[in-house]
Amino acid sequence: MGWSIWIGIIALVFLLTLALLLQQFQKTNPSRAVLPVINQVAAFTLTNQNNAATSLADLRGHVWVADIIFTRCPGPCLRMSRQMKELQDALPTGDKTKLVSLTTDADYDTTPVLRQYAERFGADSNRWMFLTGNKTNVAGLAIDSLKLTAVVKKPEERTSPEDLFVHSTIFVIVDKQARLRGVFQTEGEDVDWSKMKTKILSAVKQLEREP
Repeated sequence: MGWSIWIGIIALVFLLTLALLLQQFQKTNPSRAVLPVINQVAAFTLTNQNNAATSLADLRGHVWVADIIFTRCPGPCLRMSRQMKELQDALPTGDKTKLVSLTTDADYDTTPVLRQYAERFGADSNRWMFLTGNKTNVAGLAIDSLKLTAVVKKPEERTSPEDLFVHSTIFVIVDKQARLRGVFQTEGEDVDWSKMKTKILSAVKQLEREP
């Protein structure tokens, strides 16, 4: 395997370990189950599926859940988008929580492509935004701020023409002050999505109560 793949795997292992430690802390300290501050999200400006600029300022004051996908993904992205749709449907009407899906394939995932993909999953554009833009800016938000991983696969390592990236399969949660507060795994032998969804929604409610 190439070094780029190993770097991606190491980053994923780190995030999985962090997620497990956070979950264990909440299990063993139910009365002190405060979501820690992991990182501060830096300013960004990207473009959503409706070709409108979306910046950090637009999300301040909102709790938001984010992931990273790409529309021609042959792997976990369809499942992750279905899971994000379940979160959208589970959030109460009038709730201000936002959902953010970043593309790691910005050259292909233009706004028309993302709009079609969003419609496929019944995304409410007032709540769930699909963001694209300059690849450097996307990577800055995804990797530096949200600690999501996306590594380009070398051509000789691909199993199909669409097998382009190794990327995170986690959801992360950001608070109203644009601070990364939680990491949630969405797949794996020990992952029960129904229970994980409940944990994410519980974290959303907790952060919604914060100023």
